[in-house]
Amino acid sequence: MPNEAEYGLLNKGGELTIMDKEIKENNIQDKPLIHDFNKESVKTAFTPKVITALLLVVLVGVISGYIISNKNSGSTSGSVTSGGASNASSTAKGTIQGSNDTATFKDTAEGTLKTGGIDGEGAFHLVRPGGDSQNVYLTSGIVDLSKFIDKKIKVWGQTQAAQHAGWLMDVGRIEVL
Repeated sequence: MPNEAEYGLLNKGGELTIMDKEIKENNIQDKPLIHDFNKESVKTAFTPKVITALLLVVLVGVISGYIISNKNSGSTSGSVTSGGASNASSTAKGTIQGSNDTATFKDTAEGTLKTGGIDGEGAFHLVRPGGDSQNVYLTSGIVDLSKFIDKKIKVWGQTQAAQHAGWLMDVGRIEVL
């Protein structure tokens, strides 16, 4: 094997310089591998003005959120009581509630709405002619089904996979018959 070269070429801005191996090693050893930053050259982004501005923004956000939540909580409790008063008219014959998206909620069923599911599937069920095997078990995140208990209704929904129910449907639209 050939011996290691004792000279090398160094390219400095287009000029080639011959360098002795020993000089190169000495230059590297003289410079520390890790050095401290000059603290005067490093500037922080968190000046007292910036910190004050950030605290002011947070304070304004907290105050405005508190005011908005108090206004909304007052109006929500008011609508609950008025919703109870209009509940009788919202379940009158011909009433339709829920989504108009019949493409998504394409399955339909008719029957009398009763409370209770089967083995944890569905919170309500439709009683239909033909016995328990014809019941449709229902869930809904769109329509409040509890307003329609013991009413004859038609529902539109999506059939869901079930383990115990013969037919489990997620209801998207309801009509009182």
